[in-house]
Amino acid sequence: MRIALNASILRAPRTGIGHYVAELATALQADSDIELELFDGWHWRRDVPAAAQPGYSRLSALVKRLPNAYALRRHLQQARFEQGGRRLRPALYHEPSLWPFEFDGPMLMTLHDLTHVHYPHTQPADRLREIERQVVRGLERASRVLTDSQFIADEVSLHYGVSPEKLVVAPLGHAPRFHPRSQEQLASTLQSFGLQARRYLICVGTLEPRKNLQLGIEGYLALPEALRRCYPLLIAGMPGWGREQMQASLQRALASGQVRLLGYQPDETLAGLLAGARLLLFPSLYEGFGLPVLEAMASGTPVVLSRRASLPEVAGAAGLYIDPEDPQGCTEALQQLIEDESDWQVRHELGLAQAKNFTWTRCAQITASVYQQLMDT
Repeated sequence: MRIALNASILRAPRTGIGHYVAELATALQADSDIELELFDGWHWRRDVPAAAQPGYSRLSALVKRLPNAYALRRHLQQARFEQGGRRLRPALYHEPSLWPFEFDGPMLMTLHDLTHVHYPHTQPADRLREIERQVVRGLERASRVLTDSQFIADEVSLHYGVSPEKLVVAPLGHAPRFHPRSQEQLASTLQSFGLQARRYLICVGTLEPRKNLQLGIEGYLALPEALRRCYPLLIAGMPGWGREQMQASLQRALASGQVRLLGYQPDETLAGLLAGARLLLFPSLYEGFGLPVLEAMASGTPVVLSRRASLPEVAGAAGLYIDPEDPQGCTEALQQLIEDESDWQVRHELGLAQAKNFTWTRCAQITASVYQQLMDT
């Protein structure tokens, strides 16, 4: 069964969808019944790229300055996609994001979330117009639509009128690098940041409004001074749109020396930081899944998170939930997991058990079963 998978997102530094494509492709390659062909945006390949393309960010910034940049790039990529498709003759095409290529055959699409609907300002205007047009066309053309959570499946059905029979939930997994680590295993990573194991808190996510980091910072800054001195808050993630909306609170927090902005971190470094933290703070307003929550639990780190969107599906009983519009509730939850060792240990164990329910092998098995269904029809 020869499958074409659009892997062009792997040219960029990896965040949620990039990790999905890389981990899913790797897991699918272990299935002897599947012959996976990856389209990286310009070329077809069998191997999963180990890292982003050098110079991608500079090239992307340059391309965006061109008139109709997104449509132009897509037109060129479509031509390369068709050229390789004629040679390889895949039986099925899997589009793992919002914008499927034209393909003369059955097509499967993964829709991770409806951020473009709820938070349209996360995209440049010309790209948003293309996304809105292409998503509708993609959902009409797709024989099946995968989602990461039941929450998103319900949203897709309600917002776009997609039949529930056409939707398949394939929950994400966590990579092997996310696991509990001893102090000795953490030493080199933590020493480079001047940290001690379990003596800091961490937020992971792009700096943009839907991640709700401003509330997280407010909740953290309301902790007693003694706790903040002992437990600094680290924020790891790329700059996003709307960062200026949280600029005042962010600058005040950074000036205190108790909040540290780390920027984007390599995969292995982030895995070490998650495993060594006292807790992950994840106050997001909207998620299609919430990979950092799963990755923290798999690392043995409890999570303070919003009771919103898909997050309860991921964290289950292991999470300590907050109202993402209540800074005081956030403060109280942070203080609880810092000071209550018994509660911390319970959530540590619950998180490890909950994480076992989510693997990339299971995600790939569900995906492969949908491939087979489409081949049999």
